[in-house]
Amino acid sequence: MAESNGNQTIHSLPRLGEMAPDFEAVTTQGVLRLPDFKGSWLVLFSHPADFTPVCTTEFVAFAQIYPELQKKNTQLLGLSVDSVSSHIAWIRNIEEKLGVKIPFPIIADLNKEVAMKYGMIMPGESKTETTRCVFIIDPNGKLRAMIYYPLTTGRNMQEILRVIDALQMTDKNQVATPANWKPGDKVVVPAPNTTATAEQRVKDKSLEVVDWYLSKKAI
Repeated sequence: MAESNGNQTIHSLPRLGEMAPDFEAVTTQGVLRLPDFKGSWLVLFSHPADFTPVCTTEFVAFAQIYPELQKKNTQLLGLSVDSVSSHIAWIRNIEEKLGVKIPFPIIADLNKEVAMKYGMIMPGESKTETTRCVFIIDPNGKLRAMIYYPLTTGRNMQEILRVIDALQMTDKNQVATPANWKPGDKVVVPAPNTTATAEQRVKDKSLEVVDWYLSKKAI
């Protein structure tokens, strides 16, 4: 969503639970649109710039978790405001110097169109670079999670995997996940919404009942 403020166009941040902003963009693997990823989960992430140290470590880390993401029916799509030529030179350099092949496409968002739609530029940090954003989009195109990091802080790949696991778990089983949850841990069942079901809940031997409003179970 965008609104005009004089000569400047202001884009509001996308919102969880709503459809992710559509786009068509030039990438290192050809022109791609958001609907191209329909039917699979998508991790859309931005980085400040090619040929920078923290971003290089992140791209290596993203490449390392790529096979695991694919097992979770999840695709990766990177973005910065660098050109396609810069992206290609950089990923070739990563393969040459670090022995890691980058298998996923990278958007060349030179006009910042996608970056503005997703609120990837934080003027307080940089008016020209995209900050470290992660957007998790479900197979129906709905935005399910957003994580923003400052320019100085590299992302934790295991947390991104954990969030995807949690979202897929909750979708499949209609439950929630507690703090620090990881696959194999107990999940949180929805709280009762009547006094009668609350009374039943505290007597339910199939659950780990802390109290009527907080109960866990294994899946």
